[in-house]
Amino acid sequence: MPDQKHPSWGEGELREILCLMMIGTCVWIVGTQLGVFAVLLDATRSHNLQDMLMLGLCMCLGLIAAAVRKSFKLRRAMQERDGAEAQAESIARHDAMTGLANRRLFRETLAARLDAASGVPALAVLQVDLDRFKPINDVHGHAAGDAVLCVVADRLRRLVSADSLVARLGGDEFAILTEAGEGADSLARLAREIVKSLAQPITWAESRLEIGATVGIAVATQESRTADALLHAADVAMYQGKRDGRGTFRFFHLDMGHALKVRAQLEGELRVGIERGEIRPFYQPVVALPDRGLIGFEVLARWHHPRKGLLGPDAFITLAEDTGQIADLTWSLMRQACTDARSWPPHLQLAINISPLQLQDRHLPERILAILTETGFKPGRLEIEITETALVNDLEAARVALKSLQNFGIRIALDDFGTGYSSLYHLRELQFDKLKIDRSYITSIPLSSDRAKLVDAIIALGSSLGLVTTAEGIESASSVDWLADQGCTYGQGYLFGKPMDKITTDGLLEDWTDGAGNLVIAPPDAAPDGGAMADAATPPDAPKHRQIAA
Repeated sequence: MPDQKHPSWGEGELREILCLMMIGTCVWIVGTQLGVFAVLLDATRSHNLQDMLMLGLCMCLGLIAAAVRKSFKLRRAMQERDGAEAQAESIARHDAMTGLANRRLFRETLAARLDAASGVPALAVLQVDLDRFKPINDVHGHAAGDAVLCVVADRLRRLVSADSLVARLGGDEFAILTEAGEGADSLARLAREIVKSLAQPITWAESRLEIGATVGIAVATQESRTADALLHAADVAMYQGKRDGRGTFRFFHLDMGHALKVRAQLEGELRVGIERGEIRPFYQPVVALPDRGLIGFEVLARWHHPRKGLLGPDAFITLAEDTGQIADLTWSLMRQACTDARSWPPHLQLAINISPLQLQDRHLPERILAILTETGFKPGRLEIEITETALVNDLEAARVALKSLQNFGIRIALDDFGTGYSSLYHLRELQFDKLKIDRSYITSIPLSSDRAKLVDAIIALGSSLGLVTTAEGIESASSVDWLADQGCTYGQGYLFGKPMDKITTDGLLEDWTDGAGNLVIAPPDAAPDGGAMADAATPPDAPKHRQIAA
């Protein structure tokens, strides 16, 4: 686009020609009216002087032509420079991939519209952050991520009015500047449309990529009369939506600021904690029923926080998933657990939970096998647990990853069975080795005959499919007897022991070894000093924390 201070090409050429014509006209007037031409003609009567005069005229014409050409070239160079400057200016204010405005242009436009208003303008900023975008880059590559961003940009353009401005702020964050004249209802309606539109699958290279969006909304007020303040408010509201479960929208209000600061601080501490190894594995016994022979441990995460003490998984696992740190946390925990268990009796197994996000990683089997090779832990002693949620996200990805792990001798268990969406089709197609019955069913057995029937049906289902079953959350001896009678294979819960650190686990392994070298967990009243039951970090009535082994 040419700069306004320079004439266009047509204007420049015409002006040059007119100037030359005027100069020629002036010379002609001087020559004819003052008799200069007549004097020259009288002085050049000789043949030689006439030739010299014609030669001079020709040379002058050549000089004039050269000057005109140079002028045109100079003007062309100026035009190209102006075009380059305009293009650079456009690039500096627009996102190269999506063509949307970038953060700079968005902020400048927002500031200009705020400054132009005499009072508080009816403006709103909607900040849109994509959910589950990082796994797409990790699993399908950056080309898929770029395609998703372009599709998102197109969908947002179609949803907003012509006078609204859509921008990509960076990464997977977008923003919309729009009028808020109709109030909160219209903004809420727009936010719902955004969430619904971005939840639609995106087709890429024969794959269905599924994302989502969380929207934060901030309306201009007397307190947020600057562009930075309004953008910050929308950002705070968006993060509140993330904390509340994603796939939703939130309006900003003042008390959100403190919660965001707390979350940001915890996020930074979590990153440092993973690097320093502050998140460590704890081990909960898994026993055979009904004889209570110890067959292994489930690995659960505990964070030795430098300020808050020992934290359970419910305090940081969701945060790790939201911030993309779950994989680093998982591999660190798995590496520690496999190293700890090398010195234990070789028949003891480790059960480790994998996040649904990690199950979409095409390199998951290689990463697990690399850790087993590094630590010298045999694949046959490892059991990977996945939740039913992981099956809903991408069944085919789950099938490929789990089959690869089983080919190396690693067992696969379906965790918290009965709380999600798995079906007989899932159980048949994925060929699990074990079903784990969620603790909510087990703890309610004494209270409800219907619950007992459901547990009985799950055990029978597992048996018919050739799967062993583990009952979680066992807290009473009567439950052990009933489960064993129904054919349940294994059990775990506070009755047999709470999650313990490595030092406590090593000590109890010695206490639980009988004269024949077998590991048997005694009834609670026989445990030395209440050993298996001691866990200051987990009160007896505490709910079961989300388990991650990773």
